[in-house]
Amino acid sequence: MPVTLVQVDFPHSGPWGAEMAAAFEGLAQSIAAEPGFLFKYWTEDQAQGIAGGIYGFASRTEAEAYLTMHTARLQGFGVSGIRGLILDVNDTLSRIDKAPVL
Repeated sequence: MPVTLVQVDFPHSGPWGAEMAAAFEGLAQSIAAEPGFLFKYWTEDQAQGIAGGIYGFASRTEAEAYLTMHTARLQGFGVSGIRGLILDVNDTLSRIDKAPVL
């Protein structure tokens, strides 16, 4: 099955780690229910002051729709400086390098 990735990051001043997990559990549950959603790696780097994620979607169309919606949602939270990319996965090379390809 082809996977389309969405990569998002933005400036973030916290919370981090376990506090972030507790604060954003509801958001995580909402993301899990999005059309075409396969997985998300939540990312954070306190030293750089950024957070975001790598998301897997079943199609590019669903990934594009999600990125549009999620960018607007983050802006509604007052977040600026959002960077978002949509990337196709090369399954053959990813398997060689032991990526968890679906």
